[in-house]
Amino acid sequence: MTLNATIARVTDRIRARSEGPRGEYLARMRAAAQQGPARAHLACGNQAHAYAAMGTDKAALAEARLPNIGIVTAYNDMLSAHQPYEDYPRLIREAARRAGATAQVAGGVPAMCDGVTQGQAGMELSLFSRDVIALAAGVSLSHNTFDAAVFLGVCDKIVPGLIIAAATFSHLPAIFVPAGPMTSGLPNDEKGKIRQKFATGEVGREALMAAEMASYHGPGTCTFYGTANTNQMLMEFMGLHLPGSSFVNPGTPLREALTLAAVERAAQITAQGNDFRPVGEVLDERAFVNGLVGLMATGGSTNLVLHLPAMARAAGVILDLEDFADISDVVPLMAKVYPNGLADVNHFHAAGGLGYMIGQLLDAGLLHPDAKTIAGDDMRHYRQEPKLRDGKLVWEDGAADTLNDRILRPASAPFAGTGGLKQLTGNLGRGVIKVSAVAADRHVIEAPARIFHDQEDVKRAFKAGEFTSDVVVVVRFQGPRANGMPELHSLTPTLSVLQDRGLRVALVTDGRMSGASGKVPAAIHVSPEAAMGGPLARLRDGDLVRLDADAGTLTVLAEDFDSRDPVRADLSANAHGTGRELFEAFRRNVGNATEGAAVVV
Repeated sequence: MTLNATIARVTDRIRARSEGPRGEYLARMRAAAQQGPARAHLACGNQAHAYAAMGTDKAALAEARLPNIGIVTAYNDMLSAHQPYEDYPRLIREAARRAGATAQVAGGVPAMCDGVTQGQAGMELSLFSRDVIALAAGVSLSHNTFDAAVFLGVCDKIVPGLIIAAATFSHLPAIFVPAGPMTSGLPNDEKGKIRQKFATGEVGREALMAAEMASYHGPGTCTFYGTANTNQMLMEFMGLHLPGSSFVNPGTPLREALTLAAVERAAQITAQGNDFRPVGEVLDERAFVNGLVGLMATGGSTNLVLHLPAMARAAGVILDLEDFADISDVVPLMAKVYPNGLADVNHFHAAGGLGYMIGQLLDAGLLHPDAKTIAGDDMRHYRQEPKLRDGKLVWEDGAADTLNDRILRPASAPFAGTGGLKQLTGNLGRGVIKVSAVAADRHVIEAPARIFHDQEDVKRAFKAGEFTSDVVVVVRFQGPRANGMPELHSLTPTLSVLQDRGLRVALVTDGRMSGASGKVPAAIHVSPEAAMGGPLARLRDGDLVRLDADAGTLTVLAEDFDSRDPVRADLSANAHGTGRELFEAFRRNVGNATEGAAVVV
């Protein structure tokens, strides 16, 4: 199938835009690779320190003939998605020995749970944790004793941070090893209804707690299609997971077999083998375009609009919001997974999952078929699905037809003709909106603005009965420089209640919304942010704001708008408590949201 003209054009545009930084990046990668195994250049004392605790592996490590695999782990048992990683290092070391290699835990990285910090002060550290993870993983690999790396991470900022580090160590092969989603619990839509009833006082905290615990109930990724599961999809579309491994549940024989196979593959693609695949060659413009296609086809999290530009920049690839918008315009929405539908990721996987979707997109000419991956030199491997046959892991052709067309549809008969992500531009700045879960009659909202500087003030106004007519709720001074750009997902029940009451409601913010947010139109990541004197800082209560997702515009209809002085906010409360004082340097130096809101790239 011929590559779609828009996909080809966007790829060429990215390639041309990235020519300078990508060329420099590849030159550094090749220079590092040409030096051969790094351990050979370490002094004996350096190596002795590195191998002192390695027991029976000491001799093999000292000889430096076998590949040594570095394990970078985000394990903790406070994140359900990461709890399964507790035993992975032992499994990986054993698998490495069987594959004629060695493995060491290179280091750990922090991994916070946005579900725990949602609506709390700790959420102001969430986005910055991505850069901390990249730094920590960089420290882990800086010992320079590794020939490949396996990365153990799943959730929101963890995978992007690990990708930034992996790309920085471009000469090392890298494989991402997932842990899988938890089994299905209380359906996400039922949980959402209980949240809305709690917001209106119809049920108490006891009922809310029971619903939340029934939904988030065991090891594995949360089952809705938020940022964590979007990350897992991306790793498959970008060729850094083994095919079909993203959504296999923890604690199953297939999950363990895939983990062991990932270690074996890591040993095979080092410079000591015959199939050297440095991650810097995998993470090229084709991989990122394929990732963008996957984001649109699945209706993935808007958080990746922040993360993908930062991830790409680490590999010398420069992405822009126009790339997201143009690809969204030609990629069909093939999946309905909560919050875009009622199904969860387990249902999606059972309906044919990523293997079916990738096959459809390849046949439609919407993916680069020749993208280099850890599995081979093209994407055909990712049409397959893993199975255990007589205890042996094999890959077989995936589903040729959807197994449930209420969840997963072919590219020729999708749920929508476009991916549902829109770029917004206008006199209020530049931002994005995800409309895949927004009813078509709410794609255009024009209403008076109500201005807030704190999400808690929105909730107080709601409880006081102050929202009685159509409104555009503007929550400003929520950008990366103001307070670290926290998610405002805790506003979702409040705004949903107003919408269900028949009001026309929208959110406009320089902050973020969760990947689990959906049905209320939300213009997010608006840049330049208010703390930098951006247009949102000139808005006043009562200004008529128009959010038009169909036209891709975000405007205020006020004749004197450009002549107004921007409002300044007292941000001192964001500077202390819950570790926020440690991140002052991050707030001062962070980049714009349109470029990934990054500090280290």
